[in-house]
Amino acid sequence: MTPRYAYCSRPPRGTPPRFVHQPVRQETHVTALSDFLQHLAKSCENDSFVRLALSTATDETAAVQRIHARLVELQGALHLSFTLREERRDTTQNLSVREGLAFINKQLRGPFRSAMLATTAADWQLQSAAAADAKLIRHRASETRAPRRTHDTEKPTFLGEAAQPFLKALSIVDDHGRPRPKLADKHAQIDRFTEILFHLAQDCGFGDTPSDSKPLRFVDVGCGKGHLTFAAWHLGKNVLQREVLVIGVEERGELVAAANALAKPLCADSLQFVRGDIQHVELPAMDGLIALHACNTATDHAIRRGIAARSKLIVVAPCCHQEVRPQLAAPEPLSTALRHGILAERMAEWATDALRTMVLEWAGYKTKAIEFVSTEHTGKNLMLAGVRIDAGIAPEEQMALRAKIDAFRAFFGIGTHALDAVLDPART
Repeated sequence: MTPRYAYCSRPPRGTPPRFVHQPVRQETHVTALSDFLQHLAKSCENDSFVRLALSTATDETAAVQRIHARLVELQGALHLSFTLREERRDTTQNLSVREGLAFINKQLRGPFRSAMLATTAADWQLQSAAAADAKLIRHRASETRAPRRTHDTEKPTFLGEAAQPFLKALSIVDDHGRPRPKLADKHAQIDRFTEILFHLAQDCGFGDTPSDSKPLRFVDVGCGKGHLTFAAWHLGKNVLQREVLVIGVEERGELVAAANALAKPLCADSLQFVRGDIQHVELPAMDGLIALHACNTATDHAIRRGIAARSKLIVVAPCCHQEVRPQLAAPEPLSTALRHGILAERMAEWATDALRTMVLEWAGYKTKAIEFVSTEHTGKNLMLAGVRIDAGIAPEEQMALRAKIDAFRAFFGIGTHALDAVLDPART
C-alpha cells in the first residue's frame, strides 16, 4: 500500500510547508515504489531535493514521453514544478508538494515505468515501478548541494560538481569552477551537448540499468581534443549512474596522447582514446556513436559505421558540406533563387542533411534535427540524431522511403553520395 502524506497545521506565512509520513498500517513488505516516494517526500521536507525525472513511457505513442521536476518556492510555499516533454513542445505545471507527490504516484502506476531522483544524500533509481519485480537502486549522490528554490532560476545544467574535475583538467573552468572567459563558448557547447545527449539517452532507455549489467558503450569519432568525449563519459557515469566505456577516435596522435594523459587519472579505463579515422578504424560493439563537426563525407562515413554496428543511437553535427554542391541542379521554380552562390551553398547543405535523415529513417531510425548551440557560438549548429527502432521497419515502409529518397535525389540532381554504400552495398 502506498503511504499517505499529510501536512501539519498551517505554518506562519512565508514558512515552507512541512509534511510527515503517516503509515496507515504496518506491512511486511514495502514496495520499491512506496520506498521511492518516501525518499522523494523526505527530500522535499529536508531540502535535499536536486531533481527528478520520469521516463520509459508504457505507451511509445503517448504525447508525453518524459517528465522532469524541480522544487521551487512560489508565494512563500514549496511546489513541485513539472516539465512535461513532448515531441515538439514542453508544458510546465506547478503543484503543491502534496499534490505533486500524488501526481508522481499516479504517473508511476500508469504511464511511466522508471524514475531517477537526485538528492544531496543519494540518487535513487526506480525500475519497473508498478511491476512485482520493481527495483529501487541507491547510487552515490551526483550533486551534494541543493539548487536554488527560486522559480525563475538560472537555466538547469548537467555540469554540476561531478563535472568539475574533467572541466578543470581541460582548462575549461578555473579553480573556483567558473568558465574561463575565453572558453565560455566552449563551456556552453559542452553544457548544451550534455543536455541533448541526456534527452536522447532517455529516448534510448539508457537510464535503465540492464539485468546483465553491461556497461553503456559510446564511441566518439573525430573527437579532437576530447572535450565532448569527456562530456559523454560524465553523462553516462555521473548523470545516468551507469557503468560506461567511452572511446574517442582521433587521427592526430598528439591529441590522442594528450587526451589519454588527462583521462587516465580521472576515468581509469572507462574512457580511452585511440588513433584512427572514421572510415577505417576498427570499432567495438556500441550503444551510441557520436561524430561532431566531422568534415564533408566523414559525417556520412560515421552514419554508415553506426548503422552497420546497429548502434542504438547515432548523433552527428555535420560540417563542410562539399559533396552535393557541385552536383546540385536548379530545378524550377528554384532556378532563379539558386543563381546566387550563397543560396545555392545553403540549399546544398540543407539537401545533404535532409538526405542523411531520410537514409537513417530507411535504415530503421527515428530521427531528429536539433539546434546544437546558438548561432552566436558557431554557424555549424545543426545536430542530426537517430534512435534505432527496436521493432525495425516494415518492408513496405522501407520501400516507400526508398522511393522518396530516389525522387529527392533526382529532383536535386544528386547522382552519387557517400551513403550509397548503405542504400546499395553492391555499389561500394
